[in-house]
Amino acid sequence: MNTISSGFCILLQFLTFVGGIQWLSLAKMSSLSTIQIPETCDSLVGLVKRQRKICRKNIEIMDSVKNGANNAILECQYQFRNRRWNCSMVETRNIFGNVLKLGTREASFVHALSSAGVAHAVTRACSSGRLTQCGCDRTVSGPSDQGFEWSGCSDNIAFGIAFAKTFVDAREKRKRKNNKNIGRQLMNIHNNQAGRKSIENNMRIECKCHGVSGSCELRTCWRAMPTFREVGSKIKEKFDGATEVKLVYTNTLPRLVPVNPEFKAHTSSDLVYLVASPDFCEPDPKSGSLGTKGRICNKNSKAIDGCDLLCCGRGYESRKKRIVERCYCKFHWCCYVSCQECVREVEEHYCK
Repeated sequence: MNTISSGFCILLQFLTFVGGIQWLSLAKMSSLSTIQIPETCDSLVGLVKRQRKICRKNIEIMDSVKNGANNAILECQYQFRNRRWNCSMVETRNIFGNVLKLGTREASFVHALSSAGVAHAVTRACSSGRLTQCGCDRTVSGPSDQGFEWSGCSDNIAFGIAFAKTFVDAREKRKRKNNKNIGRQLMNIHNNQAGRKSIENNMRIECKCHGVSGSCELRTCWRAMPTFREVGSKIKEKFDGATEVKLVYTNTLPRLVPVNPEFKAHTSSDLVYLVASPDFCEPDPKSGSLGTKGRICNKNSKAIDGCDLLCCGRGYESRKKRIVERCYCKFHWCCYVSCQECVREVEEHYCK
């Protein structure tokens, strides 16, 4: 019987902390091609019972889940590349470590981005014809009220969002004794939805012209998703304006409300968090902070990537570095390119 390698089983078994996104560990697997029979899903220790059940019923989609997880990790590292916490993977076995254990803004961002990652990857797989369960969105067809014809392959965002909601939210919908961690569950579910909405709310129309010499006598158009880089940027904007909330009960029903009553209520597209973030200046295993010692900073910047803020006032040291690169390249007919090697010296600055 095909099974996941024992090494990855061990990797996944360590992902047991509360509030973590254990299924993100799928991104570190070389391939999910070994999941060819439903029983194999039970070997994915990073999944909760409901997610294993979803896996067994949707074997062909699991590769897209893996791709979505990988895209989310890479996008997190891009969006936070200049911040004190930069989405570093402390160990492959627990991805972002204890940072996700806390109900901070950083945790809200990762939940939103990972949920969006699955929705985006599954939708892309539908449109490319890699899945038998879905294809293009055929509900978008015929003449539009804007003077063009709906045609082509519109991205089936409805299917992608529905699957992502079912799979990602499954972890939060487990029943816990005495409603333990209900506040964190509500926070995670809310941010998961906000991430998916960052795609849905930014769908665009792409068109192609038809006619003599490109005269555009007829336009055919379709609905397309934003790139995942654009999705990441939108969620990062929501991170910057996230709302701190607290758990309250209204007629025995739990809900999240802003800590500051003067703030307007958050919408379903906004990010929310329960706990203020640490400053991430010094290493702290409890909070998952790695500190900023040794990080490259920009001495000319006054923003968070500047040496003053990124180094938390500890100062920085400068080092000169020689870089060898190709230059003065010429194309020769036919057909090769010859280049010279040029050396330039750069100065880099590192936090103390």
